[in-house]
Amino acid sequence: MNILVAAATEMEIKPFLQYIEEKKYQKRDCTIDRLITGVGLVHTTYSLTRYLSRHQPDLIIQAGIGGSFHPFYPPGAVVIIKEEIIADAGVEEGGEFRDLFDMQLIEDALPYTGKVLTNPHYTWLDKVKLSKVTAVSVNEITTRPERIQVLQEKYGAVIESMEGAALHYVCLQENVPFLQWRAVSNFAGERDKSKWKMQEAIHHLNEQLTQFVHTLLC
Repeated sequence: MNILVAAATEMEIKPFLQYIEEKKYQKRDCTIDRLITGVGLVHTTYSLTRYLSRHQPDLIIQAGIGGSFHPFYPPGAVVIIKEEIIADAGVEEGGEFRDLFDMQLIEDALPYTGKVLTNPHYTWLDKVKLSKVTAVSVNEITTRPERIQVLQEKYGAVIESMEGAALHYVCLQENVPFLQWRAVSNFAGERDKSKWKMQEAIHHLNEQLTQFVHTLLC
């Protein structure tokens, strides 16, 4: 089995990278490759597409931190994203946000299901014993309460990141199985960094990821 673990920054998966270096899975009948894509949808889309033009992984795991819209998922929580929505492409007019589907600039066609980029690989999703939730991807981190309310009401979003939809889009187009892991570092809109739990989120993310890979390969 060939697995790619991708992250926006090395910081987010550094403990996991240290773990696989110690285990040296490359010497077994499995390889675990890594890809640091850079932050944001554009960088992630390019990095993943370029990688897939040269390699054929059996599974891509994207791991990173994100913001939470829901009190059930406080800082430190780890979830799996079952569906993604690109939530900042569109227009704001008359006090209402209209996305590209509302404006009929994108058709409801593959890889979309409605407005959603859904992970169809239920066999892989079922292997991870974590909550499966809906997420939105944005190029600008959400800070305004009004905007947070729109994302919750319009899309039913639980988690926000800057890269998730790129993973879903590229993998759906290329027919590559994938999983997206997110650890909550903060509540969306919270700008007081003293209330963020970045290190705790990274610790829990890598702990869960390591357990999953260990169970999968051992």
